[in-house]
Amino acid sequence: MITIVKSTETALETIDQATPGAWLNVVAPTAAESTELQALLGVPQDFVTYPLDIDERARIEKENGALLIVLRVPQFQGEKADIPYITVPLGIIITESYLVTVSQVETEAIGELTRGRTRLSTTKRNRFVLRLLLTAANIFLRDLRTINKIVDALEDRLYYSLRNREVVELLKYQKSLVYFTTALKANEMILLRLQRSGLFRQYPEDEDLLDDAVTEVEQAIEMTNISSNILSQMMDAFASIISNNLNVVMKFLASVTIILSLPTMLASFYGMNVKLPLEEHPWAFAIIMGISVVVALGVVVLFWRKDWL
Repeated sequence: MITIVKSTETALETIDQATPGAWLNVVAPTAAESTELQALLGVPQDFVTYPLDIDERARIEKENGALLIVLRVPQFQGEKADIPYITVPLGIIITESYLVTVSQVETEAIGELTRGRTRLSTTKRNRFVLRLLLTAANIFLRDLRTINKIVDALEDRLYYSLRNREVVELLKYQKSLVYFTTALKANEMILLRLQRSGLFRQYPEDEDLLDDAVTEVEQAIEMTNISSNILSQMMDAFASIISNNLNVVMKFLASVTIILSLPTMLASFYGMNVKLPLEEHPWAFAIIMGISVVVALGVVVLFWRKDWL
């Protein structure tokens, strides 16, 4: 699907035909759309197909006067997914007349731009790209904060857990952090390369936006590393806590079994068809029950003092 957008004085508007200065947002294009796009832009076919590979790495390529920037951006798959947060490639193609974004799925970074929270001009392609880079970095930070909140909630549940469900949940978010770490480091290299190239130094505002994007990415890398280290150590600690919680329950059940077995054993003795003490006594039943209760209470007190119960 190809969506053609062009900026006006007030907002971004969708148009039917591609005109110079327009932004073409391409999501999961068909073979015919890819061929049409390649002919319109006059770029190599790889410029269109590279960002469609879900495993494509972040990088920069330049050919025939066109610039391709491939970034990794966050993608939320849902809380029930095996990996809730992953990263997907987003291609940015800059030519003399057009700005094109290419991805296999609809990304939140593009969604933030199309919702018009920031005033954008599709004719100022460099500044548009910088806004996109900064938006992607901010989404990383936002998703990291969300992951940290979820991990904190799981941590509270883990203190009382006897099962591995919470640990498995933590493992899912640890995988997400691995994706984030890899993507952010690659994005940082791209931004630093753009910074050194001087491509965005024509205007002071562009240079400031690029510096902001680099700063946000570096902050996201630091946050991801901290969260990943904490989560890794937390999983080891809580695996031991779950095992300890289970041991406490087993200890309690074993103590209760011993306490209940003593009256049962005494009652079993008096169920035998042989001569036994008190068998002729009118209060034999009450006396035997009293002895059973006293013995059981004595064991309870003993276990309590030894912290076995």
